[in-house]
Amino acid sequence: MRTSSAWIRWGISIVWRRPASGLNRRGCFIRVVLPCLLLAPALTATTGLANAQTVTPDLFSPNRQSQVITQDSPLRRTTADAMDPLNGLRLPDADPGRRASSSSTSTSERVGQVPTYGLPAANGAATSGYDSLNRKRLKPKYYPGQAKPKPPPGPGSPVPTPQPLTAAGQLRLSIPPSETASKPPLPPAMAGTIVGQPPRRRLKIDDDPFGAVGDYAGSFMVKTAIEVMAGYDTNPGRLNSPRGKAFYMVAPEFLAVSDWERHAVVADLRGSFTGYGSQLTPIDGTPLSAPLDIDRPSFTGHIDGRLDVSRDTHLLAQARMQVSTDNPGSPNVQAGLAKYPLYSTVGGTFGIDQHFNRMQVSLGATVDRTDYQWSKLTDGTSSSNDDRNFTQYGGIGRVSYELNPAVKPFIEVQGDSRVHDLYLDRAGYARDSSGGYAKAGTSFEFTRLLFGEVSIGYAMRDYADTRLNRLEGLLTTASLTWTATPLTTAKFYSDTQLGETTLPGTSGVLSRTYTVEVDHDFRRWLTAIGKFTYGTLEYQGDNRNDTIYSVSADLIYKMTRSLWIKGTVRRDWLDSNLAGQSSASTVVMLGVRVQN
Repeated sequence: MRTSSAWIRWGISIVWRRPASGLNRRGCFIRVVLPCLLLAPALTATTGLANAQTVTPDLFSPNRQSQVITQDSPLRRTTADAMDPLNGLRLPDADPGRRASSSSTSTSERVGQVPTYGLPAANGAATSGYDSLNRKRLKPKYYPGQAKPKPPPGPGSPVPTPQPLTAAGQLRLSIPPSETASKPPLPPAMAGTIVGQPPRRRLKIDDDPFGAVGDYAGSFMVKTAIEVMAGYDTNPGRLNSPRGKAFYMVAPEFLAVSDWERHAVVADLRGSFTGYGSQLTPIDGTPLSAPLDIDRPSFTGHIDGRLDVSRDTHLLAQARMQVSTDNPGSPNVQAGLAKYPLYSTVGGTFGIDQHFNRMQVSLGATVDRTDYQWSKLTDGTSSSNDDRNFTQYGGIGRVSYELNPAVKPFIEVQGDSRVHDLYLDRAGYARDSSGGYAKAGTSFEFTRLLFGEVSIGYAMRDYADTRLNRLEGLLTTASLTWTATPLTTAKFYSDTQLGETTLPGTSGVLSRTYTVEVDHDFRRWLTAIGKFTYGTLEYQGDNRNDTIYSVSADLIYKMTRSLWIKGTVRRDWLDSNLAGQSSASTVVMLGVRVQN
């Protein structure tokens, strides 16, 4: 095909070849050249289009000159045509060089690019927006309890309030009442609306908004509390024939924790006093198995200290004290008592804790002293309890290995020796003994949802008197906490003890207790606690076996951080295989707790 410049040269050559005069030759030249000059731009554009034109589906359309836009028209391209490497993503360009550079681009280089025009027409969306196919729009689905947006307002309706959104831009499941309640206006400085004011630092969310705040005394955080309760007990003496009485209870608490970078000291002191205001009276002059005065004090406290010698070496120390009485219904309670005799146990532990990479070794020496008051009888006389006084010396060792941050198995061994003030007790038995236990278990923590410690072992005790059999049995200890939901927490406790007794011919008492507790928060200020306890008391050397049950329900209404209202209902059973030793009791209490 000839170009425009070739056509011009061809026309000029024809004019000059014709033999004519100068005037005629000049006129013929003008008549021939003038149309060529007029046709040159058109031919140039046509040539450019011809050079830039590519094979597209619309070239083979039988209706190219039709006024109706066909389906394969470039004005309505489909996705397959738009991605065709012969067509590209742009309309034909008038510049051949530009078109050549665009055509040379590979398909892989155009993947992911968004063209400015030439996109396929939208076919519509099925869930939102305009649908050109007039399909039925699907309704959005919401989670149970999620706030649903209001329908669009009609003509003349007020502008709706925007729905609350989370930080991720999603609708909030629920709106706290505190956000919709009436609130007093905040000063601009507190609200952070002053122009140029630096942003305020957001406070940490309080995990226990109704817990004790405490006060600082130097470098110690001190928390104190006192509970005052009043109620009724249907059988305070745990007699076979119940006799109920009203009572009151005062229970103070003190907790001090050091706030040091190194070393640590913790003091935890708790006490209570239960008073009944009146005494029990014997029936027909028969001595009761419970004292006439059944008031009972109780105190438990310990002070723990840790001295950090180095990063892996720590010195440990504990001072402890316990003041209490024999449990009501216990066979250790003498008949004909005027009041319960108190006993106190004072002791301490001194040890060292050493880390060897993942292994931890703890060793400690223990000493405890137990003293009983003399018993006051109903006839005005007193009875000595010096045969029950003893001193215990012992040692304890524990080796643990951290398999991973969540599981830490251990082995623990303890041994002790008890030396009584009197070699023979009131029944003529030598009560000095030596014993201990060995147990193995693990402590674990799984994302704070389930954590605690569980172990199993064996405990035994041998007595100096050969007439007393060995006191032994399976040892089970556990302390587990399971956070079932953010509002519900379940706890499980298990313990085994080898206790002393005054029953003639009986080595001691092997006691096991198992407790399940479930706490549920109906609101941040309303908590319910359910507890169930099962225990066995095995008097080895005697044919007596007791089983204890206890079911209780507590309801706590937290008015403020400093004032709580508490209510308790508890049912206790003591089931013994000996006739006349079983008992049952129901306790109802209501009171307040003041804390700081």
